Amino acid sequence: MTRLNVTRKLIESHLLSGRMEPGEEIGLAIDQTLTQDATGTLVMLEFEAMQVGRVHTELSAQYVDHNLLQEDFKNPDDHLFLQSACRKFGVWFSPAGNGVSHPVHQERFGMPGKTLVGSDSHTPAAGALGMFAIGAGGLEVALAMAGKPLYLNMPRVVGVEVTGELPDWVSAKDVVLEMLRRFGVKGGVGKVFEYYGPGLAALSAMDRHVIANMGTEMGATTSVFPSDGEVKRFLARQERGDAWQELTADDGADYDEHVALDLSTLEPLIALPSSPGNVKPVREVAGEEIYQAYVGSSANPGFRDFAVPAMMVEGRQIAPGVSFDINPTSRQILENLASHGYLSRLIRAGARLHQAGCNGCIGMGQAPATSRNSLRTVPRNFPGRSGTPEDRVFLCSPETATASALTGRITDPRDLDMAYPRFEEPEPLAINREMLVAPAEDSGLVELIKGPNIKSLPEFEPIPARFSGPVLLKLGDDVSTDEIMPAGAEVLPLRSNIPAIAEYVFRAVDPDFSRRARALDGDGFFLVAGRNYGQGSSREHAAIAPRYLGLRAVCALSYGRIHWQNLANFGVVPLTFANPDDLERIDQGDELALDDPLGALDSGDEVTLHNRTKAEHYTLHHGLSQRQIAMIRSGSLIDLVREEA
Repeated sequence: MTRLNVTRKLIESHLLSGRMEPGEEIGLAIDQTLTQDATGTLVMLEFEAMQVGRVHTELSAQYVDHNLLQEDFKNPDDHLFLQSACRKFGVWFSPAGNGVSHPVHQERFGMPGKTLVGSDSHTPAAGALGMFAIGAGGLEVALAMAGKPLYLNMPRVVGVEVTGELPDWVSAKDVVLEMLRRFGVKGGVGKVFEYYGPGLAALSAMDRHVIANMGTEMGATTSVFPSDGEVKRFLARQERGDAWQELTADDGADYDEHVALDLSTLEPLIALPSSPGNVKPVREVAGEEIYQAYVGSSANPGFRDFAVPAMMVEGRQIAPGVSFDINPTSRQILENLASHGYLSRLIRAGARLHQAGCNGCIGMGQAPATSRNSLRTVPRNFPGRSGTPEDRVFLCSPETATASALTGRITDPRDLDMAYPRFEEPEPLAINREMLVAPAEDSGLVELIKGPNIKSLPEFEPIPARFSGPVLLKLGDDVSTDEIMPAGAEVLPLRSNIPAIAEYVFRAVDPDFSRRARALDGDGFFLVAGRNYGQGSSREHAAIAPRYLGLRAVCALSYGRIHWQNLANFGVVPLTFANPDDLERIDQGDELALDDPLGALDSGDEVTLHNRTKAEHYTLHHGLSQRQIAMIRSGSLIDLVREEA
């Protein structure tokens, strides 16, 4: 009998097509979907265009957690649209101020043994409960809502054997930073990290959430934990004990790769600007002055992540000149912090309290001063993501952020003159489910509310038989979707208006990019990049907006998984150099040509790229399945679905 790990059990029980052989395309049945407002508006427009009526999943949920600033009509109008779409299409709605999607979903809807796909790259956080949870482009989520399979390449499963217990002043954020120190931001591509072993007994469900959330920063397909006694305890505490089922690896189950992780050997760690993979021990950078310390976000959303800082600052004051920002991650956590006295300790010590939501994590307020150090418990520190172009954002644990807020300098919390605060969740916990809005039973009576900022998706023509164009931009390694399509208070409110948001494409890299693209007057262009192009956020605007401006093909050394799929979804050909040295032979401005792109895609994995400027030819691979080639042939996945319908 085959002995299966948890990942393979989850996949096998939902497998609709393909084989569980690493690298092969598989199709999975999806039980749940998750959308948030920065991506959900497009998802709802895409779902509406499919004319399905109501969702075909067991449960779908829409959260308003990104665009909470209401500087004008755009965000509140979109919130109304989303609420009306949820009532009409059969989706649960979590309004502004109710909290960040991932912890709220774990509190209220997460279920062991289920599959979840979300239009947010940190959806894998739900792996903490024994789910197979994956981030994807919005269009794929809309298709899952319509009852269609989710397609992906079967990942390799990395077994992470966890032993030992965390020392004082070391917490779950340090665990995932240690994984990032080992694997970097590309080491998890094509892999699932599955955690097992005796060390899990000392990691709570929300600790596991922290680790699974930031597996995304390693490029992983997802992260998976077993559903064990700790998950049972968590669900019982959330008054959802009947949702629990045991799901553990078979005795002797094997993995494609093995990693040993001894918790007792870990120390406080910190990711330096400007990459989650730039990890060092805190003591190596201790002493640098800080401007801001920020606690919260989907990467540290648990009750203890706020309660421990509150215990640390009790009877003390934040250092002069430091902004100590507290971002409660759900209304339920905020209520419990208040009722058990932790909130008053934070406020008394000088903390700034913000509403429950993503906030500064995606540049929605709380931007740091220029070139001043900001210590944050968020998952990402890509350049400019904070809202400040010249930012210096460090990623760390709540303990390190709070210790540094007290001293005014980067501080290893072990060097404070206090005992480690021992935290135990109080009894009872207040459970807050009242703000969640159930879908309407009779959707035929619901009208969609569309404000003036909501525009229909552009039509995308099929790829031409011959295509040539300039290299409009040449980029290096690890280009994030935040650099392709910025987040922040100025840009994200335009998420449902592609012509308007397209003006901001590559704004942080080349402020003149959009004008240069439009000057081609409809003729298309190429992009050339290094490794890990499109890492980070799942937002499909980073594919749609460049496509709208004329992007037809990207030539890179490698891609972020979700962005690679998003490019194909919207008719852009993602190509990979067979010879990495050829990248250096191409310059910005070179005229490139694909003389027979469809014929080349159909005939095999190799495509020949002609550099007309240098009279050279290069071999590239596309790695696309026949299903993905059909998307590009039709112009986009939406067009393909319409043709099939």
